[in-house]
Amino acid sequence: MAAPVQISYFPTSEVVPQVRPPAEGGPDAAVVIDVLRATTTIAWSLENGAEAIEAFAELEPLDAAAAAWSQDLRLRAGERGGKRVDGYDLGNSPLAVTRELVGGKRIFMSTTNGTRSLAVVKPVPLLVTACLPNRSAVARRLLDRECQQVWIVGSGWEGDYSLEDSLAAGAVAAAAMAAAPMAVPPHGGVGCGNDEMLAALALWHQWANDTEGCLRAASHGQRLMGIGNHDADFACCAAVDTLTIVPFQAEPGVLKAS
Repeated sequence: MAAPVQISYFPTSEVVPQVRPPAEGGPDAAVVIDVLRATTTIAWSLENGAEAIEAFAELEPLDAAAAAWSQDLRLRAGERGGKRVDGYDLGNSPLAVTRELVGGKRIFMSTTNGTRSLAVVKPVPLLVTACLPNRSAVARRLLDRECQQVWIVGSGWEGDYSLEDSLAAGAVAAAAMAAAPMAVPPHGGVGCGNDEMLAALALWHQWANDTEGCLRAASHGQRLMGIGNHDADFACCAAVDTLTIVPFQAEPGVLKAS
């Protein structure tokens, strides 16, 4: 009988334990989530033909890396406080990454929260990003790869808890459990590795039929509504299982489509 998959959830990058190799009890897979809006934008960028997303926690190294890339084949995406960084090609909207704009290009990206979470789990053997639109595709990837210890990392907001990221963490775990039903070790299936994962599952079951309502009720949703009309972004980020693409770390800091 297959060993059980243990999925743990860490609501912000600040509470993620030090990453150790799987042979020493560390995770063999990590899933980074930033529903509003980085991981949703990443998924749609790759769906629309971007060559890759290169993620940076800070703007200065992003600018240096982008400068070394062909100008015709690069875009800089920068977001701070929910707004596009002045002078950058893109902010952090999944609606802006159209096929006409991003097709064949590498996007050099830095956001307030999501790209920092990617940096924390960069050493994990399988690193993917998830959002509500691709949550089932991500769950299938984890099961297909026969991962044993999965860490889901929420991006939060400047170190604080994020309701929408926890919703998506529960959505990914629920999809995995539906495909490989929850079981008590050592009898296989999918189990929760910590109480945070159990709480995220409960949140998902509460809001599964009104994901956009949850996103709008969340503090970051309120923040976005306060700085402009983001109705289309909310609808896109709240859509469930509309994408089958799974962004994965092909090399350190570089995400590609699979």
